[in-house]
Amino acid sequence: MSLYMADDFDYTTEEDEDMANVGGDITDEDNFYGSDGEAIFDDDDLPSKKRGTSAAQARRGRDIQGIPWRRLNITRDNYRKTRLEHYKNYENVSSSGELIDKKYKQMEKGGNYYEFHHNTRLVNPTVLHFQLRNLVWATSKHDVYLMSHYSVMHWSSLSHKLSKILDFQGHVAPVEKHPGSLIEGFTQTQISTLAVKENLMVAGGFLGELTCKRLDRKGVSFCSRMTYDENSITNSIDIFNTLSGGVHFVASNNDSGIREYDVETFQLLNHFRFPWPVNVSCLIQFFQAYIYLVISCLRFAQNQWLSLLVVC
Repeated sequence: MSLYMADDFDYTTEEDEDMANVGGDITDEDNFYGSDGEAIFDDDDLPSKKRGTSAAQARRGRDIQGIPWRRLNITRDNYRKTRLEHYKNYENVSSSGELIDKKYKQMEKGGNYYEFHHNTRLVNPTVLHFQLRNLVWATSKHDVYLMSHYSVMHWSSLSHKLSKILDFQGHVAPVEKHPGSLIEGFTQTQISTLAVKENLMVAGGFLGELTCKRLDRKGVSFCSRMTYDENSITNSIDIFNTLSGGVHFVASNNDSGIREYDVETFQLLNHFRFPWPVNVSCLIQFFQAYIYLVISCLRFAQNQWLSLLVVC
């Protein structure tokens, strides 16, 4: 992705401001986070007007997002139509959506592929910029991990409880000792990407920060600064199982490099360098070997972008 300084971002969008008085979202985190960072709050503790929407309530006509359309001077359908007409979508190629609609047959609508079950207004994910990736992870049918402002949160759809996993607004430092780990840790780290898998959470920051936490242990396991390059934002992280039964993860950065780490020791195993920033990288199994898939975008002419797929 292009380099954007963290200070340039804001958590509030124009649409959020327009609908601020409609949704009635909770903004006071002190109301539902304990002093130890653990959740002491769930949907049932919310005031009735701020609770989520159940399937039974939706069948009775309640809006699934809890928006009181009857008290507004616009209907849901008209608001959606206006939003679609004025929404500025990001496209690499101008009018690409219209060209695809003309070239390919449109699918018929009307199939019932899923049913609404529950909506909660307790969970509030925040994405600083539309180019940031993987800030929401579903590790099972019922578990979701997400970034909410400076914190990594866990939401259980079974218990309807929200828990704070790690708060990056304050001081984050490792409790385990590993070679290369920054004992002093980080303060007020702005997270640009996230990965949660194999009972491990790995977060990458705007300045090349790397923070690893095992979900079954207290404290942070590993902190490191992957790069001190001026353009060092972490674009993506992928956690994967190796053929030998171990767990590794690979991080992609704007300093034109990808780095592979061993989860058991948190040691850097491989560092591949490219002539351009790396947006996404992952490992896939190919027969009895793994290959890296590295994706980036290069600007080769005005307003023209080329997507590259490189196999290492």
